[in-house]
Amino acid sequence: MLSHLRRAATYGGATSDHLLALRPFSSVAAVSSVSNSDPSLPSSSESQRKASRWLLFLPGAIAFGLGTWQIIRREEKIKMLEYREKRLQMEPLQFNSTYSSNEELNSLEFRKVACKGYFDDRKSIYVGPRSRSISGVTENGHFIITPLMPVPNCPDSVSFPILVNRGWVPRSWKDKFLEASQDENLADSLPSSSHTDGTTSWWRLWSKKPPVIPEDQVPSVTPIEVVGVVRGSEKPSIFVPANDPKSSQWFYVDVPAIARTCGLPENTIYVEDINENVNPSNPYPLPKDVNTLIRSSVMPRDHLNYTLTWYSLSAAVTFMAFKRLKQKSKRR
Repeated sequence: MLSHLRRAATYGGATSDHLLALRPFSSVAAVSSVSNSDPSLPSSSESQRKASRWLLFLPGAIAFGLGTWQIIRREEKIKMLEYREKRLQMEPLQFNSTYSSNEELNSLEFRKVACKGYFDDRKSIYVGPRSRSISGVTENGHFIITPLMPVPNCPDSVSFPILVNRGWVPRSWKDKFLEASQDENLADSLPSSSHTDGTTSWWRLWSKKPPVIPEDQVPSVTPIEVVGVVRGSEKPSIFVPANDPKSSQWFYVDVPAIARTCGLPENTIYVEDINENVNPSNPYPLPKDVNTLIRSSVMPRDHLNYTLTWYSLSAAVTFMAFKRLKQKSKRR
């Protein structure tokens, strides 16, 4: 009987000790329950609901920003085209022996120039393929870029070489040019005209290069007049392959690289021929249309259409967000 009482006292004491130890935790729980029941303090679920409400308006805000950006792009495009048109209306610069090439390219771009010289066809570069549509039929071809060289003893001629984009030519032009270049390289790789046994190679006699003639004995060359517009290198998209000068593969105009390949300085001026006097019997190379220089792939009216599209989308998405919030408030 006494042992039972001792056990009960022991267990009773342990129970009272545990209750005393749990008293602070019970008070904290009570305080937290009171604080959660206070309506003045926002719960985590309420803050999440508010954040979700704002997220409903995010697509509309993004669409509105894109529409505003199209307005800014439209203004920039209008100024750019007006600048080009104003430059093209200026009197052409005369690139002759008295003109200095120290001007920066940025100050010359989109200026008309008139220059005379002769084309060094052996150093022509074919850039392409570039398609051309004639009466609904698309034909592939290339732009041909050739150095315009100074004519000796001609004051009207250029005093320094110029790269000229002469215009569009059919694909057969490049094929013939590459064949001629291979034949020339084959002739250069043949043995010398005199063999070791003293005999002369008939092939070298037929294909040998003409001797070097002093400048005062150079036959007169009729200068070719080129009327064009000073341009810079093209900016290719990420889908355009890289140029490969070693294999004569040029996919876009890179003026410094083309100049190096032609043996000219990298700061050589690049001109696009816009001469409108095309011979119908011999139309190639076909010069560029000057009107293409005051056109863009995305014109100002296109930017205006994009603006209306983005603003309409912003209004529609915002209206749907308000409607969604109204439905939620009615359910409550």
